[in-house]
Amino acid sequence: MALTQMQIIQSLGEAMSWFERELTWGVPPTELRHLIGRIGELYAALITNGQMATEVNQQGYDVVSANGERISVKTTAMMGSTGHIAFNPNTLSSVDRIIILRINTDEMQIETLLNEDIKVAENLMRQMSGTSGKVAISLSKLISPEKPKSNISVLSSVQVSPYTVRELENGTIEVLKDNEQVVPAKPVLRELAKQLNISILNSAGNPMNTRQLGSLIIKTINS
Repeated sequence: MALTQMQIIQSLGEAMSWFERELTWGVPPTELRHLIGRIGELYAALITNGQMATEVNQQGYDVVSANGERISVKTTAMMGSTGHIAFNPNTLSSVDRIIILRINTDEMQIETLLNEDIKVAENLMRQMSGTSGKVAISLSKLISPEKPKSNISVLSSVQVSPYTVRELENGTIEVLKDNEQVVPAKPVLRELAKQLNISILNSAGNPMNTRQLGSLIIKTINS
């Protein structure tokens, strides 16, 4: 049965909440492949105003877009540029478009690494050794170097000695110490939250991500 867009949005939210809860319980993302795949398919259906295929992995595609494109959706939680996304070349003839997504487990957001016509995607694929003919796209080909943030406006900034916490116009939270960016920022933000008597849990009882916690710290200090 076809899902309405509102039902897809609701299902995606529930799946993301469950994924976040599993991570809180200490379950590694590698053990949540089925849930990660479901999140990716729901997200792809949402952004293409489409529907999931009627059968799991139906002829190699997972979603049918509003304009009839058959889409193979691959979703990963791997961070960095190492690793690859594998495909079965025997089913690619039934696919019109490839969408590769990544769940950023630090920010708890979905990132689009690739959304291209099958012909463009095939040009990025290389034969995998020892995998019975499978092909793959290296993550290094999909992840662009981060652009300098020097041109992104700072919306707000607070000083909590010896740190500066600032929120950029694109929502990114940065933590600086002696004018040098601290990476990752979350451990420092949790330390500052403890000093300010701020809970690190959101309303659902899950740990806040970097953006949520940084924004709350800034808001608390400014108020």
